[in-house]
Amino acid sequence: MPRYLSPPPPVAQPARVGVLLVNLGSPGEPTSGAVRRFLAEMLSDPRLIELPRALWLPILHGVVLRVRPRRSAALSQDMDA
Repeated sequence: MPRYLSPPPPVAQPARVGVLLVNLGSPGEPTSGAVRRFLAEMLSDPRLIELPRALWLPILHGVVLRVRPRRSAALSQDMDA
């Protein structure tokens, strides 16, 4: 009677990683006020920033929204020129 070997157990496949790129929009105009409003709305979304709100909101309003809008508006104006 022939002996049949069972097939080897399946090799575990490494988890696949995907990257999703999404355009979340842009400010209405390249001014620091418009950029500040856009960033405040976008970065306040808990689905985008997964830090505890008590930690993130002081960072957002204390640092990010005071520094970044001016720099981003200047970069946008330079790119339009």
